[in-house]
Amino acid sequence: MTVFSSPEQLSEIRNILANYIRLPFSHDTIPGAIMEAVLAHIHEAKVLNTYDFADVIKTSKKCGWQIKSTKASTPVTWKRAKIPNQLELMKVSEKSKDGLQTLGDAIIKFCNDHAAESLRIYNLDSIGYSRLVIHPNRQVTYFEKLLCTRDNPLIFKGSDFVWRWSVQKNTKKKEQLPALHGFKKSSGKKLWAWHGRGENQLHFSGESEWWPQPDDKHSISFILPSPEEKMSLEGFMDLLSRVESPI
Repeated sequence: MTVFSSPEQLSEIRNILANYIRLPFSHDTIPGAIMEAVLAHIHEAKVLNTYDFADVIKTSKKCGWQIKSTKASTPVTWKRAKIPNQLELMKVSEKSKDGLQTLGDAIIKFCNDHAAESLRIYNLDSIGYSRLVIHPNRQVTYFEKLLCTRDNPLIFKGSDFVWRWSVQKNTKKKEQLPALHGFKKSSGKKLWAWHGRGENQLHFSGESEWWPQPDDKHSISFILPSPEEKMSLEGFMDLLSRVESPI
């Protein structure tokens, strides 16, 4: 499957990320834009820089990738999900379980449709998931997963989830409006939080269920360099001064 990196490519990803962290202006996270650039470099692919579901595509192989990079404790923001007929669906959801399920189903359909749109407009056969997770103590996991294909475009099934509104919370700093939570029927675990009364952010906390086992051949684990191993700003400037200018 073309969305997966080879062992050699995984090793190169690890080396690039470790060297990035050694730069004097880097922090203890690796931005998604950096991950997009790294994956595009490794696969000789293209960064889209759009709001489409696919972040990086390789047209010659008809594949693309959705890329996420966060700390382990940070929920993944799937997307700002503005649902068609949102206000009406929200009103109905407050009156019955059927209304709740209808709104939840619309959110899941939104996710699936967004991915299917990238398959269609970029003429892709498959979209993979490229994910960097930064754990405490500088431990890192990077893995790849097949999300959807032209023949099987659905990532999620609405029937797998049940929904309910959270209770509004008031804190000293700000008011937290109720969010719509989606729970996996088989386990009762909360996987989704949709903030439709705010900025429409859709958080996918269930993404941790996708994290790989230690022996997964499509993943790597490593430790990021410590702050003491960072290159000094002076050393970085000296390095740049020794690179021949194109001008």
